[in-house]
Amino acid sequence: MVSERSLAVLRAIVQDYVASREPVGSKSIVERHAFGVSAATIRNDMALLEEEELIAAPHTSSGRIPTDKGYRVFVDQLSEIRPLSQAQRQAIETFLGESSDLDELLARTVRLISQLTKQLAVVQYPSFGSSRVRHVEVVQLAPDRVLCVLITDSGQVEQRLAMLEQPVDEETLAGLRVRLNEIAGGRTMTEAAEALSGEIAATDPRHAEVLHTLAATLAEQARVQRQDRLVVAGAANLVRTEEDFAGSILAVIEAIEEQVVLLRLFGEMAADEQHSVAVRIGRENAPYGLGETSVVSSSFAIPGRDVSRLGIVGPTRMDYSQTMAAVRAVARYLSRTLGEN
Repeated sequence: MVSERSLAVLRAIVQDYVASREPVGSKSIVERHAFGVSAATIRNDMALLEEEELIAAPHTSSGRIPTDKGYRVFVDQLSEIRPLSQAQRQAIETFLGESSDLDELLARTVRLISQLTKQLAVVQYPSFGSSRVRHVEVVQLAPDRVLCVLITDSGQVEQRLAMLEQPVDEETLAGLRVRLNEIAGGRTMTEAAEALSGEIAATDPRHAEVLHTLAATLAEQARVQRQDRLVVAGAANLVRTEEDFAGSILAVIEAIEEQVVLLRLFGEMAADEQHSVAVRIGRENAPYGLGETSVVSSSFAIPGRDVSRLGIVGPTRMDYSQTMAAVRAVARYLSRTLGEN
C-alpha cells in the first residue's frame, strides 16, 4: 500500500522529470520540495514506489523516472486541473473567434491546441451520422440532369447533380420523388445510405434505371454526411520530442496517419466525469500502435451532429495538468460557440 507521502514523492518525481527530462534522485527531491524529511526517508519512499512499479531506474545507479503505471496514478490522483491563465483563455476566444466557417474553425482549433500544448493536435470532424432525413427533393434542370437535394432534421442541406442515361419528364420525376422519400425519409444517415444502396423496386419498370441513378446519388450524399475524418496539426512537435521515444517515431506517425486508428481510440475514450477529459497512457494505447504515447481528449457537441472529440498525441513525458486544461478549455469553447450558432 502506497502511503500519502509516497504519492507526494511520486508527484514530485513526475513534475521534476517532466520539467528536466533527467532522472530524479532523492537528494534533488529534498532540495526542491519541502517534505521535511531526510534523503534516506525519501529513498525508502522511492524504494516502495519502485516495488509497486510506479517508478524505474533507466540506468544503474541513476535517479528514477515514472513508469506508465506511475503516470496513470499521477493523473488519477490529480485533485484539480491547473486552470489556464486569463491571457491563454483570451487567446482562445480571439483566435477561434475570427473563424468564418466550420472548416476554418476546426483548422484554427488544431493549430491552437498544438501551440498551447506543444504536442500533435487532433480534432474529429463533426458528422451527421445520427441526424435523420427529413425530406428528399429532386429538381429537374434538364431532361437528363437532376439536382438531388438531401435535407436533414437538423437543417443541413446537401446537393448533388445526377446525370441520367435517359431523359425524364416532370410527372415521372414527381413519382420517383415520392418513392425516394418512402425509402429514405425518417432514417438516420447511416440507415438511409444502406437503404438507398440496396435493391429498390421501381413502381414502373421503365423508370428503374433512373430511380437507381437518383438513389445512388442520394446514398453517396448520406455517406458524406456521416463520414468520420480528422484534422491534424503539429506533427513537428513529435519530431522535437523524439528523444522521449525509445525507438523510432516513424511507427507513431504511421499510426496517426491511419485515421481510422485514432477514430477507434477516440471512440473508446469516455470522458472523465470529474474533469471532462480522458487520458490514455503508454501501454494502454499499445493495441493502436501508440504504446509509447499518451493521448488526452475531450468532447464537444454541435446541435444536430454526433458528439466529436479533440485532443493531443504526445510522449508519456508531458505536462498532464496543463495539457488537460488546454484540451478541456478549447472543447468547452467549441461546444459553447457552436451551440450558440
